[in-house]
Amino acid sequence: MTTSESSGSVVRRILLGSQLRKLRESQGITREAAGYSIRASESKISRMELGRVSFKTRDVEDLLTLYGIHRETEREALLGLAREANVAGWWHSYGDVLPSWFQTYVGLEGAASHIGIYEVQFVHGLLQTEGYAHAVVVRGQPTADPAEVERRVSLRMERQKLLFSERAPHFHAVLDEAALHRPYGDAEVMRGQLQHLVDLSEQPNVTLQVMPFRHGGHAGESGAFTVLRFPESDLPDVVYLEHLTGALYLDKPDEVAQYERVMGRLRADSLSPSGTRDLMRRLLQLA
Repeated sequence: MTTSESSGSVVRRILLGSQLRKLRESQGITREAAGYSIRASESKISRMELGRVSFKTRDVEDLLTLYGIHRETEREALLGLAREANVAGWWHSYGDVLPSWFQTYVGLEGAASHIGIYEVQFVHGLLQTEGYAHAVVVRGQPTADPAEVERRVSLRMERQKLLFSERAPHFHAVLDEAALHRPYGDAEVMRGQLQHLVDLSEQPNVTLQVMPFRHGGHAGESGAFTVLRFPESDLPDVVYLEHLTGALYLDKPDEVAQYERVMGRLRADSLSPSGTRDLMRRLLQLA
């Protein structure tokens, strides 16, 4: 199974859930009534419509009947989408170290055509060297045993293959300058990380900018966030916000638009890509 196939299953879950929600609403059927028809709760219907759970063929068949979809061609199109949506992603093999709320993000990340991020605390996971990632994981999981740490680092390295894949997304990162100065690991690890950033910034699908200290206050006052855009025209942009014990996925157009405006201001106020490389090279000389 390719990365694009397994990541695409997440997108298909979201698309199918969106279609089911539209069909339900067009018939004026409540989530509670829909749940009753498939022997499930209202909250399960909500999770299905958000694409957060897998789909049982029988459930989809029963919902389509309830929503008045009887034409075989229309039913088969949606049932085929349900079958494709249940393809397991490559990241499921890391279920022992991958929180359930992050599995959705990994799938969306792999399916995106454009990933825009703003990061404050440290270098973003897709840009980390193995040594730097190891130091970040140890700092964040101080009680984890060595085997768990290695699994978490391995997962991060596997995710990074996305940037070099045949269908690599455009990745546009804005890093606060603090992320370049805050040490994770020893001096050798930091030098390796800075050089890695310089190298990655020269990749055609990677744009890297730094928000310099000298700019003072800026638009990213609310903290780190990610904006994901997809090639499917009927899939909305998604803003991903991570917190200590979970994450938020925002797809309402007005909320997404606010984050996209902030991202635009961050990019306008940050160092240019060439200016960013110059800064990182200077820091390398001092490291």
